[in-house]
This record gives sequence, C-alpha cells and structure tokens, in this order.
Amino acid sequence: MNNLLSRRLSLFICILMGATHAQFTSADESVRLSSCPDSPNCVSSQSTDEAHFIEPLHYSGSLADARQKLTAILEDMNRVRLAKVETDYIHAEFRSSVFRFVDDVKFWFPPDRPLIHVKSASRKGYYDFGANRRRVERLREAFEKLGK
Repeated sequence: MNNLLSRRLSLFICILMGATHAQFTSADESVRLSSCPDSPNCVSSQSTDEAHFIEPLHYSGSLADARQKLTAILEDMNRVRLAKVETDYIHAEFRSSVFRFVDDVKFWFPPDRPLIHVKSASRKGYYDFGANRRRVERLREAFEKLGK
C-alpha cells in the first residue's frame, strides 16, 4: 500500500511540475518584457494603456542583422552599458550625465515578426519629463538611418 501511495504522489508531483513549467514557458515566450509601473517614467511597446505605449521598432531582413545594427548603435552611445545580449533580447543601462541615475532599456525580438519590442524605464523617481520616450524615439531614428 505504501508503494502505491508513493507512486501516486510521485506522479502527482511530476504532473504539477510539468504544468507549472508549461505555464511559465508559454507566458515568457508570448511577452518577454515586464509591464510598466503606474508611474509616468516608463514607455513600452507592449503596454495596453495609451500613456505608456510607444510603437515597436520595425526591420526588414534577418533578426540577426537587426540585432547587430541595434547593438552597434547602443555601443556607440555615451553612458550606455550593455548588461545582457542574447539571441532575442538586449538589456542596456543608460546613465544620466548629471545625477548618474540608471534607466533600463530592454529590447525583445519576437521570432515570428520583424519587429523589436522595447521598454524604457527609470529605476528611480516618479517623473522622467519624457526622457524615456525621447530616448526610444532617438534610438528609432538611428536604427532607421542604418536601414531597416
């Protein structure tokens, strides 16, 4: 009887672990960037509210070429550190010139569409006086100059 109970418990744990893994995997694959907070110091191309929404970047050609172009732009900018570069994801840290505040800018390249989702958010404070939105638009302009 103990053997049967042990097998059922093991089966239950395996099923639970599999369901949990599937839940987190599918969520991660569909939305790579976290949501903006309620504060007005964040913009995201995946935001559902108008105040935080910004258009994603679009490209033609391969994902690898688009990632290389974006990485080159970021590396050429002042006070930017590439914290993480993966096949479908880039995390850059932008440091302000005066107070040295750090803003996080994250890019996600969905595998099924030629676009780059972007999120730019301040780590500290409440207002950013439009700095994150202007930053993304400057990046978009530089990206478009290099050719989509």
